[in-house]
Amino acid sequence: MIVMQPVLEIRAPDGFDLWPVAEIEPTGFLPLSGGLSPAEVGTAVMRIADCNDIDPDGDRPPRPDDPLDSFLHGLLTFDAPFAAGGLRVTDDSTGIVFLPGCCDGLEDWRDWHRLVDSGGLLGFGHDPVSPVAERFGDTVRLTVNAEQSGSPVIELSVTELRCLLAGAERDLADFLTLAADWALRHLPGRRTPVTGALTRVLDLPAPAIPPEQ
Repeated sequence: MIVMQPVLEIRAPDGFDLWPVAEIEPTGFLPLSGGLSPAEVGTAVMRIADCNDIDPDGDRPPRPDDPLDSFLHGLLTFDAPFAAGGLRVTDDSTGIVFLPGCCDGLEDWRDWHRLVDSGGLLGFGHDPVSPVAERFGDTVRLTVNAEQSGSPVIELSVTELRCLLAGAERDLADFLTLAADWALRHLPGRRTPVTGALTRVLDLPAPAIPPEQ
């Protein structure tokens, strides 16, 4: 069985105390779905905000003084916020895992549809590890590391990949709805802009959520 999951590249928070986060490994990937605990959602939102925590320049407004608003500032003010991660593919029958590369981001997950529809090649990293996805007719080949001779590969049909992408999109949409509910409790007064920013990161329609009271 082949499984595809949208995953976020995680780094352990160092003294982070702006909201509750989960106990996690120092490095790794967190699968995003509607089944995350509140602390795991907090970890995901923390990591996405951290990816965009870059000092303002150009036309972006200056950072606020408030520590929470300062940390969220990049996420809320970038026109195109990003999140380290991508789509992880696992072949349970062989144990082969195709991971996002260093040049990959969750905001680019729809590029997989371009591969399915138009063919060609998607590269997700560079030396020393270069994950590559290629379409050959009705087959898609996922090479774990194109820099390595004899790299493990996963092969699947275009039809199967379409189904996997639909499932990954559902997982992202379920996570977004969960994150919007989480923000109502943990980021009072900021749920709407934070949810809007996460919507842009994940390239999804905005979830249907009631207005903040």
